[in-house]
Amino acid sequence: MKTEYLVAVDDFCANHNIEVSFISSLQQSGLIEITTKKEKIYLEATQLQQVEKFIRFYYEFDINLEGIETITHLLQRLNSQQEEIIMLRNRLRFYESEE
Repeated sequence: MKTEYLVAVDDFCANHNIEVSFISSLQQSGLIEITTKKEKIYLEATQLQQVEKFIRFYYEFDINLEGIETITHLLQRLNSQQEEIIMLRNRLRFYESEE
């Protein structure tokens, strides 16, 4: 059985001095997922680091939601390409070691 660790959005927003509407905007744009239980909304603990990054982009760097979406997409592509490079290097090492 999987244990879920949830953080109440109200508490999270109060601790970070942000509006709940910002979290709703992130969810509407597909950047995060929220869970609703007993008419209260929660974030999964696994998403907290990503949400805090979005907060910095939005509030500290004045990047709008569309910009955050673009940055997130580009970072995901970059990570994917880095993983592919690592895989290809490992395959190349395998064939180089046979010689």
